[in-house]
Amino acid sequence: MPSRPTVLVVAPADEALRGYCLDSVAAAHNIVLITHSAPTWERRCIRDVEIADPADEAALLTAGRALAARHTLHGVVTWSEWDLVNVARLAEHLGLRTNTPQVMGDCRNKAAQRSLFARHRVPSAKAMTAHTLLEAALAAETIGYPVVLKPAAYAASIGVSRVTRSEELPGAFDFAQAGAELSRESAAVLVEEYLHGPEISVECATYRGTTTAVAVTRKTLGPAPYFEEVAHSVDANDPLLVQVGPVAASAVRALGLTDGIQHVEMRLTDAGPRLIEVNARLAGDLIGQLVHLATGVDLPRAAADIACGTAPDLTRTRRTAAGIRLLYPEVPGTVTACQFTDGFTAHTPWLRQVHWLREVGDTVTLPPAGSMYSARVGFFTVTGTTTRQVEQRTRLALDQLTLTTTPNSQRPMSQRSQLPEAGTRA
Repeated sequence: MPSRPTVLVVAPADEALRGYCLDSVAAAHNIVLITHSAPTWERRCIRDVEIADPADEAALLTAGRALAARHTLHGVVTWSEWDLVNVARLAEHLGLRTNTPQVMGDCRNKAAQRSLFARHRVPSAKAMTAHTLLEAALAAETIGYPVVLKPAAYAASIGVSRVTRSEELPGAFDFAQAGAELSRESAAVLVEEYLHGPEISVECATYRGTTTAVAVTRKTLGPAPYFEEVAHSVDANDPLLVQVGPVAASAVRALGLTDGIQHVEMRLTDAGPRLIEVNARLAGDLIGQLVHLATGVDLPRAAADIACGTAPDLTRTRRTAAGIRLLYPEVPGTVTACQFTDGFTAHTPWLRQVHWLREVGDTVTLPPAGSMYSARVGFFTVTGTTTRQVEQRTRLALDQLTLTTTPNSQRPMSQRSQLPEAGTRA
């Protein structure tokens, strides 16, 4: 293989949250791209491009064949949850290394995951699928309240909520079903046991059937009943990795994944770690960048190397910590202010990145009318020597933040000091 293999990247997504992935891959690989619209920021990283909708399998295969005719391709990779199955089909079509489309389909379907976890004795949650409110009610009574309702095949915590009593079930079912109807794979709703305990994820790299747990991501969740993640932190010295790494590897093995990067979500219950789901791609919300800042391990590059059939370099070169804070309005309405105190960001070296996704005058809608994902106003990242220092610095940054919305023609309400603290949710 040449010193700079050529990787086909499908659906690079937005620069704010995925630009670092393309930059990392471009540092060691030549990149050709398939994307649904003409590239803009991506041009700094790519050698060639085909415009196609990755959701359209035929168009994707046509674009892939065109690039393969012009370049010697060594691997194909995507970090788009929505396109995992079609990209696996594309890789098979081009004769490139891949997990099978069936395996990737199971990874996209949470009900299929639950079944495979049970078969392989991976600790998980009891779950049942439902297509009607009556089926959901019967499932909830069988499992026992509280339960969690979610689309059987979706992502980004869209349509996910906790139900503590039967009176809440109709609204939660409608909320989950609205998300399920957007899925390409399944219109079903999953009703599952609510797992008590802090939520974490394990970032893994799998090469030729061997899974390495690289890092633990500690999470902070927003207010109930929704499960939107509002903060993540990664500490290279997190002692939890030794405990949860083998559980994550067993989940990856149960799904039949042999190659790639995995984002394995679980909860730490009184009975031990129990699986929520395995995402067969690099985590979102800049978690891959946090892993790099904290440990020195470059997960996007590892993903490209694995796709090309090369063993990834997972050597730790750092022993620090990093975190991200995702910013949401306290109430829906029109954004009237989103800013840090003048001069704060310029004189704060540990505040690594600040990015606004919304601006003054934009309207944001919260669940159940909208989704937390689309209501996100911005984010910032911080670094520190330990998780505790990252949490302290995050709180300090929040003290210097003003984020206000005007709800329904009422006076503005401030989010300052009202967000949950950046730490592990108990």
